[in-house]
Amino acid sequence: MTGMRLPSIAAAILVAALFSGCSKPSQPAAASVKSDNGRKAAPDFTLKDETGATVKLSDYRGKVVLLNFWATWCGPCKVEIPWFMDFEKSYKDRDFAVVGVSMDDDGWKSVTPYVKNRKINYRVVIGNDETAQLFGGVDSLPTTFVIDRAGRIAAHHFGLVSKSDYENEILSLLNAPKTDTRAAATEPAR
Repeated sequence: MTGMRLPSIAAAILVAALFSGCSKPSQPAAASVKSDNGRKAAPDFTLKDETGATVKLSDYRGKVVLLNFWATWCGPCKVEIPWFMDFEKSYKDRDFAVVGVSMDDDGWKSVTPYVKNRKINYRVVIGNDETAQLFGGVDSLPTTFVIDRAGRIAAHHFGLVSKSDYENEILSLLNAPKTDTRAAATEPAR
C-alpha cells in the first residue's frame, strides 16, 4: 500500500511545481491594468535576436507589448508560450507584439531548437542579469510585463497567470484611446 502512495505524492508535487513559478513561490495575481498615472516607463534594453539583429524595447513604442521573461526548462513558461503565440497571431495587426526574453544560461544553444520545434511566432531575445535588474530583478520565471503604447508598464505578473487575464489586459490597452506615445513617464520602473 505504501508503494502506491509514493507515486501519487510525487505526481502531486510535480503538478504543484508545474503551476508555480520556476524559481520561487509566487502569489496568484489578479488581472488588472494600472491607471495611467500609476504607470512607470518600462526600462529600455538592447539585446540580439537569433539572427543577430538588435532589438530595443523602445522600438516597440506605439504598440502594446507583452514582455515575457522565460526559460526553456520552466514548466509554467511552457504553458504560457502557446497563449502568447495566439495573442501574436490574433492582435499583431492591431499594433500588438510579444517579445520573449529567454533567461537560459546557455543562450541560443537551448533556445534556438526550442523556438524552432515549437514554431514560436514572436521575437525572442536572450536576456542577462543586467536586463533582469532593469526590471527590478527577475527572481521568478515566468515574469511578464504588459506595456502600453507609450512604453509604460501597465501590468506585471510573477508566475503563471490565466490566459484570460492576459487577454483582458491586452484588449483593455488595445481598446484604449490612442494618445501621444512620446508622453511616456520618465521615471523607469523598479
